Amino acid sequence: MSEMRAAIFRDGNVVEHVAIDASVPEYGDSAFIWIEVLNPADCDFAALQERFGLHSLAVEDSMSPTQVPKVHVYDDQIFVVLKIACLKNDEVKYAEIDAFVSARHIITVRHNEGAEDGHTHERFRSGPRSTRSGPDSILHAIMDFVVDSYFPVVQMIEDEVLAMEQRLLDAFRDRDDVTRLFRLRRETIHLQHVLTRTSDVCGKLTNLEVPCIGAEVKPYFRDVQDQLLRLDGMISGLVDVIRVAFEASNLLAQQRQGAITRKLAGWAAILGAPTAIAGIFPNMPEFYAPYGYPIVVAVMLSICVGLYIRFKKLRWL
Repeated sequence: MSEMRAAIFRDGNVVEHVAIDASVPEYGDSAFIWIEVLNPADCDFAALQERFGLHSLAVEDSMSPTQVPKVHVYDDQIFVVLKIACLKNDEVKYAEIDAFVSARHIITVRHNEGAEDGHTHERFRSGPRSTRSGPDSILHAIMDFVVDSYFPVVQMIEDEVLAMEQRLLDAFRDRDDVTRLFRLRRETIHLQHVLTRTSDVCGKLTNLEVPCIGAEVKPYFRDVQDQLLRLDGMISGLVDVIRVAFEASNLLAQQRQGAITRKLAGWAAILGAPTAIAGIFPNMPEFYAPYGYPIVVAVMLSICVGLYIRFKKLRWL
């Protein structure tokens, strides 16, 4: 169900919770309005687009929850798409946050009601003092929260992979383990792509002359980008761990299969020797001579014991 709320901010504090069509100028040049939209409908953006001059392409993108992280510049406004991540049942779930930012307003759009609210007015007011100035600072606070959501996801995937790696080293892997390992690898690579695109967004906000992004806020976006680079390194290492775990599991499986094959071959040789002797000697007259049978049995036992000792030294048994 669609939900909208608005508040006017000044110097990092909420001046007043207002209706969507409220005006801002009477609160001074330092004031701005923040509008939050949850699960928007087409009618929600009709009035907002007309009042704030939102670009039609940005509005169209904000109505689709399948966008990739990006930033677009439209005259004196920017449109930013971000992705919050969480891990559920070996699958990384994403919730989209869109932001329309100008010097006097910020409009944030969320598409997943179940996602944790990372940009409520209350969360922003409890944030660090350095982020309490304008819409660009709110955008930084949102991006910082989004990036923070990636760290537990990476940590949980790493814990799962290491646990699976230990199980794979201790016993034969089954089809479920292989499927799960590949699924985690796919989700990790997809998350890495999201991080890369989000890092590109931070890079543009930091290095380019972007409207409504003040020079005093750009270092904070650079700090977020540094965190993304750190995460990217962690994920690259995690992908390598998954690959090495699977390769090590393959080698161990081949080794175990080779050991079983050698055991079967050794016992087949040990049991095959008396079988061959027993098939030959009953047809020979010497077998029925005095002490012929005990001699044949002794020969069988000698050959079996000799083969057993030999295979034992070779570690086939």
